[in-house]
Amino acid sequence: MKCPFCDASNARVIDTREVSDGIRRRRECQECHQRFTTYERIARVKLLVVKRDRSRETFDRDKLLLSMQAACSKRPVSADVLEEAAREIEAELYSMGRSEVDSLVIGELVMEQLRQIDDVAYVRFASVYRRFTHVEHMVEEIDALRERKRREQELKNQIPLPLQEG
Repeated sequence: MKCPFCDASNARVIDTREVSDGIRRRRECQECHQRFTTYERIARVKLLVVKRDRSRETFDRDKLLLSMQAACSKRPVSADVLEEAAREIEAELYSMGRSEVDSLVIGELVMEQLRQIDDVAYVRFASVYRRFTHVEHMVEEIDALRERKRREQELKNQIPLPLQEG
């Protein structure tokens, strides 16, 4: 494995973990002592994305990650969090067992992940994904986000009912 920092070819593995769709390895270069992470994923059949105009293109995990990074630009969101979210979305898409998936399905999965990660990133992505043309549309989306967060908090605060045996 080549070091991405100094190009040396003697990096050692210091930690290996299974992740949802493969193996994550933490490595350290023996030359420059920098640490980096690599991922091993199972090579899968090509998944086609059906775009809004009905054209098709091969699913590109890097493109998905770039769109999430753009939404999280200048936000306190780590690269590891976005990597994990992209992995979860990709795993969900392949678990559907279809060779084609609508881009709208991907957009909804991204929005759900970003909603859990960062509210501002969620609204940024939603404004592009849903093609807001008026400020009112964005305000409606923010209000819906606030209401959803309020309901989630309400559910967390509820005391569970005791189970009755009978």
